[in-house]
Amino acid sequence: MTISPAACRVFAGLTLAAVAPWALAALPAPPAPTPEAKAKAAEAAARTAWTAKVENYKLCEAQDRAAANYRAGAAATGKPVPPAVPTPPCSDPGPYAAAPPQPLEGSGAHSPPETAATPPSSAQPAAAAPKQQ
Repeated sequence: MTISPAACRVFAGLTLAAVAPWALAALPAPPAPTPEAKAKAAEAAARTAWTAKVENYKLCEAQDRAAANYRAGAAATGKPVPPAVPTPPCSDPGPYAAAPPQPLEGSGAHSPPETAATPPSSAQPAAAAPKQQ
């Protein structure tokens, strides 16, 4: 008895599908991102957000031009022109400005928020404290 090539391919595909979850589960976790990588990712996210704002601004201007063109064309042919729907004006996001890097000490990374006035614990043990009801 011979096995057809199609049957071999189906068997191989089923075998790979059955083994794949265990093979992927054995992969190690990716390393934690470095501060430089986090800063680069934040910069990329900021640039992407700015790009989206610019695209929305250009879309708004194009829609305004299309509406003005439609109204002018309809008025020129003598068709009744409905009143314009009030919309908010298009807002230009301006040029991209990267956030200046914050110095490490200026971020408060090494400084406590305030000086402690009392110790963090009381003299009374937690087991002997009266229960609140």
